[in-house]
Parts: sequence; C-alpha cells; structure tokens
Amino acid sequence: MTKEKTKRKRGIFFRLSKYVLEQWPFFTVAVILTLLSNQLSLMGPKYSGAAIDAMELDGGVDFSVVWENVAWMLLCYVVSAVLSYLLAVIMIRLSQKIIFKMRKQLFEKLNTLPVGYFDTHATGDIISHISYDIDVINATLSHDLIQVMTSIYSVVGSLIFMWQISKPMILIFVVTVPVSIFFTRYRSKRVRPLFSARSRKYGELNGYAEEMLTGSRSISAYGREDVISSRFNKHNDEAMDAFYKAEYHAAMLFPTINFINNISITLVAIFGGILYMYSQNGTILAGSLFFITLGGVAQFVQYSRKFAGPINEFSNILHEFQSAFSAAERVFRILDEEPEPVDSLDAEPFDKVEGNVVLDNVTFGYKPEKIILKNVSIEAQKGQTVAIVGPTGAGKTTVINLLMRFYDPQQGEIRMDGIPALRIKRDDLRRAYTMVLQDTWLFYGTIYENIIYGRESATPEEVYKAAKAAKIDSYIESLPDGYDTILSDDGVNISKGQKQLITIARAFLSDAPLLILDEATSNVDSRTEIQIQEAMAELMKNRTCFVIAHRLSTIQNADTILVVKDGNIIEQGNHEKLIRAGGFYSSLYNSQFS
Repeated sequence: MTKEKTKRKRGIFFRLSKYVLEQWPFFTVAVILTLLSNQLSLMGPKYSGAAIDAMELDGGVDFSVVWENVAWMLLCYVVSAVLSYLLAVIMIRLSQKIIFKMRKQLFEKLNTLPVGYFDTHATGDIISHISYDIDVINATLSHDLIQVMTSIYSVVGSLIFMWQISKPMILIFVVTVPVSIFFTRYRSKRVRPLFSARSRKYGELNGYAEEMLTGSRSISAYGREDVISSRFNKHNDEAMDAFYKAEYHAAMLFPTINFINNISITLVAIFGGILYMYSQNGTILAGSLFFITLGGVAQFVQYSRKFAGPINEFSNILHEFQSAFSAAERVFRILDEEPEPVDSLDAEPFDKVEGNVVLDNVTFGYKPEKIILKNVSIEAQKGQTVAIVGPTGAGKTTVINLLMRFYDPQQGEIRMDGIPALRIKRDDLRRAYTMVLQDTWLFYGTIYENIIYGRESATPEEVYKAAKAAKIDSYIESLPDGYDTILSDDGVNISKGQKQLITIARAFLSDAPLLILDEATSNVDSRTEIQIQEAMAELMKNRTCFVIAHRLSTIQNADTILVVKDGNIIEQGNHEKLIRAGGFYSSLYNSQFS
C-alpha cells in the first residue's frame, strides 16, 4: 500500500471516528456498557473454575461452595446478557444519529455543488451514495462496531486472566496470534480494492437503471427493450462479478483464522492436561510456575476461547469494515468536492433590479480546449425581449447558463444594470430571473403548491390569475379536487403539455424582473401556443425576457433576434429586418413554413 493510500485510509477512519465522538453521550454509555458486560462475562469462567476445584477436594465435594459459585456464574452471565441488549439498543440509536447527520450533510453538500457537477455525474450514481453507501456505513456502525468494542475488551481481559492462571500456557498464543494477524493484514490489502470496485459498479448499475427508467417511453417507442435489457444485464453481471470477488476473497479469511484458532485451543487443552497430570502426581509442586488445577485448566480453556473467538469474529466482519470504508470513501469524496465558488469580497446586494443586461465579448467553453461561445456580445435593455435562435449545438442554452451564473465565462464580462455579474451576490442575481425550461420540473404535491413555488407569498387570487394567464385554469378547475389535486412524482399523472403550462403559470406568478424561456411552449399545441403568447405580451411588460426557440413563429414580436451559429452571433435584428436580409435566419424561417 502506497503512502498516499495509507494516508487516505487513516483519514477515512478518523473522519468516521469524529462522527462517533460527536455523539459522545451515547458513545460514553456504550463504552461503559461494553466494559461492564464484558467484565461480567469474563468473571463467569472464574466462578465455574472455582466450582470445579471445589469438586476435587480430598474430603469430598463441598456442594455449598459449588452452588455458590454456580449461582454467581449464572448471575454474571444473565446480567451480562441484559447489558449486551442495552448496548445493542444504544448502538442502534447512535448509528441512527450518525447516519442522519451524514445523510443530511451529504444532501446539503449536493445543494452547494455547481451545476457542472451534475452535468458530469449520473443521477443514479449520486442517489446510490445517499442510499446504498450510507446504508452500508450504518450496518457497520450499528452492528460491527459493537462487535469490535466487545472483541477488544474480551481479548485484553482474557489475556490478563490467562496470565494470572498460567503464564507458560500463554506461549501457545505467542505463535498463533501473530500468524492470524499477519494473515489478516495480508488478506485485507487484497480485499479492500475489491470492495471499492464493488461500490463503484453498484453506482454504475444504479446510474444506468435510473437513466433507462427515465427514458422508458422512448425505449418502448423505438422497440429497444431487448438491447437495453442486454446492456443492463452486462452492468448487472459486472456488479455481481465485483460482488462475488469481494465476498469470495473476504470469505477465505474466516475459515483460515478459524483453523488457526482451533489449533491454538487444541494445544491449550493438551498442554493444560499435561501440566495438570504432573501437578497431580507431585512432579510439579503447588506454587510453582507450572502448577495448575483442573479448575484452572477449565478456566484457561474458556478464556482461550474468549481470547481466540473475537479474533475469529473480527476476521469474519473485516470484509464488512472494508465495504464500509469503501462506501465512506465515496461519501467523503462528495463531501470534499469544491462547492460553488463563494461571492467575491466586493460582491454587492442586488435588490433594485432594472433589467439591463450586457454580454461584452464573452468567450466560454465547458472544457478549455473546446470553446462554445466566441467573443459574443449581447445587449438587452429594460423591458426588451431578446430571442436567441440557431442550429442545435450553436450555444443558445450556454448563454442562459452564463446569465444565471451556473458557469462563469473564461473571457469577457457580463453586466446587469452596469454592474459586473461577478460583483453581484449570486443568490440576488438568480432571484432576479425566473425560468421556464423545455424540461419541466414538478414536485410531489398539489397543483396549487407547484404554482406558488414561484412566489410563496402570493395570494390565492394571484395564483388563480397566473393559472388563467397560462391557459391552464379551465383544466385545473375541471379536476375533482381542482387546485388541491395531488401531482405524483414529476407530474407523471398529467400530460407534458399540462406540465408545461403549470410551470409557465409558476413563472407568471414570480415577480422577478427578468424572464428566461427555453423552448417554453414546445409541449403545447399551436392554438394554446398563440393564447400563451397573447398572455405573455401582457404579463411580461416591463420585464427583460430572453427566449430560446426553434419554432420561429413564437418570436416574431421579439425586439431583437440573435442568430447564433458555431458560437458566433452571425445576424441580429428584428424579424422583418432579418427576413429582408435574406440570410441564415431567413432560410431557417422559410424552411419551417415552406
């Protein structure tokens, strides 16, 4: 293992430990219960050994001593079992608090990441971090951590008691324990990368499944079910292969350690029996280092099982720790992602927005080696409607991403009301816009809640007015529950056109001075589209509006039309001017109506 990997592994351990220690009341109680439970469990063999020694007195069996020790032994085991139950409950509660905090931090972190992160990571893979990876960590904290705490105390306590009973017999473990440790260490080095691969493959499987389920209608429309199924089977096979390799190599550890421990216990029994025989015939005198009673042999055997057992169990749960470490590494990788850059120190509040927007010689590419926009300059005055048209991939949506500061340009400057965008607080800048995108987004809740999402302080009358302006009011009122109708996840129980109209109503309700429409009417019929355009003409007065459209009939009344091709603005002007010019815009327009 390289120094870098070792450092990363230690970092993960300490970060997980920090989560545990932050819940110190529960952790402290858990430690106390562990100490008490294991101490009582370790006292049991002492009383059982004393009971056996009471049976080999020359004057006969002293039953009062036997039953007294048996009673104490049973009491120790019963109380230890009760404390172990309480410990399990405490640890489950501890793990719940830790996982709640970790999942909360992870989701909050995702909310701070730039849009570019989600553009380059599959949604299903991100979801697997929140669900699968954290569940793996939870299983380790709630169950395996108890086992580790118990094992450590049992090993140390058993060793102390065995030392008190017979020091020579401990020499057996001087050989077997190092063998177990070295073999465990050797196997863990090989197993951990396999668990990392397993987590990665599960993430890829979830990502592919989420992507395909989202596009299930397109898959059915093109009859690609067999192809998609075969590709899913490939991802599934890779995930199962990664799972098998991890579990197989981890499972090899337990039988080997169990074999070594069984050998050590057998040697303890044989060596103890020999020492007892020589102690009985007087060869080894009482008080000698090698002297041992039958009860002492019984105690030592029990303690040796308690000593070897935890080592055996630890080797069995080691792969669970490896899996938890791999899952934690994936979670911490997101937590360590750079958030969206904070506002500059000279950033100003942006409360009184006029709506004047200027892009001055802006150059931008999502990758430095692939430039999308090249020295683009756009000017939009307050209340103007600026339409951006052009072929697919020309950079139209990229302009919107820059206006919203989802990305910042590599060169040039964007100004709002004369203030550079980089000197405006990002939240204030984004609140100055409202957006209606081609890809609609509705959440689980009522239609009323989805519309008022645009401005939660709006009155019911304003909501109804916005719905009427978006030409969706008659449809809503025809529903049995009207505005209280529950929309399922992403509004799958209504048509795409109706979803689009609801999002348009949400935009109408917003009092933002700037409006962005990205193919906002792409999912409605031509008649409704005309009605919406009429409503927009009234509701968008005194708003600066940026419209991206492929259907050029929707932008004929725009104040300025920018024609973008290959990252450059090749034409600009109003509809009549561009038609008379007979250039690229004219050819686009005529191709739609020829």
